[in-house]
Amino acid sequence: MTPPDLASLEGVLKHRFTDRTLLERALTHSSLANESGEGVRDNEPLEFLGDAVLGLVASRVLFERFPDFSEGRLSKMRAHLVSARHLIKVSRQLKLGDFLRLGRGEERSGGRTKSALLVDALEAAIAALYLDGGLETAKGFIESNILEPEIERLQRDPDSLLELSDQKSALQEWLQATGKQQPTYHVVQEEGPDHRKTFTVELRLDGDGDEVLAQASGVTKKAAEQKAAQVALSRLKEAKSA
Repeated sequence: MTPPDLASLEGVLKHRFTDRTLLERALTHSSLANESGEGVRDNEPLEFLGDAVLGLVASRVLFERFPDFSEGRLSKMRAHLVSARHLIKVSRQLKLGDFLRLGRGEERSGGRTKSALLVDALEAAIAALYLDGGLETAKGFIESNILEPEIERLQRDPDSLLELSDQKSALQEWLQATGKQQPTYHVVQEEGPDHRKTFTVELRLDGDGDEVLAQASGVTKKAAEQKAAQVALSRLKEAKSA
C-alpha cells in the first residue's frame, strides 16, 4: 500500500511543514529503514522527543486548568491523557495508520492497525511539529486533538473523573494518619442489564462491626467504590472538626 499524499496529513495536523522530511521520518517505521538501508531513518528518536513534549504540554494545561487539584490528582490525570490507551484512540481518529511508511513484512502483517505503531507515529508527529513549527505549534495540536476532547469527556462523566482522582487512596492515607482501621468495600446490589449495570457499594471500617460508614452507586464497581470513599472521607473529616 502506498501512503496517501502528505499534504492531506498536513491538513489534519493543521500545519504546513517547511521541512517535510521531518513528517516523513515521523511516519517511517524501522522495518522500512532496515529494508532500505542507508539514508532512510526511522521515527524512534522522534518518538522519544514527542513523548517529552506531550508530557510538558499536558502538565502545563492541567496546571492551568485545575489550579486547586493536588499533585497526585494532576499526575493521575496526566498519566491517563498521555497513556497508550488514550493515544491509540486519537491515532485512529486521525487515521495515522493510512500514512505509515512500512517495510514489506510489516505491511503484510497488518502494521497499519497495530496499536504500538500508531502510538509511536503520533508521538513522532508531535516531535516533527515541535521541530518544524516550535512549541506553540505542537501545543496547539496536542490541546485540540489529545487533551481538550478527553478533558471535556471526563468533566461530563463524573464517574470517570472520580476514578482518576483516586479517593480510595486518599481515604486510606487519612485513616492511616489518624490511626483508624482500614476500609472494606461490599457490593450489596446490582441492577440493570448486563451492558449497563448499576452497582451499589457499602463501605465499612475493619473492627467496626456491621456499621456502614458510606454507601454509593456507580456504573462500575470501581466507580461506586470511589464514590463511597469520597463520602466516607468527607464524613470522617467533618466528624473530626465538629
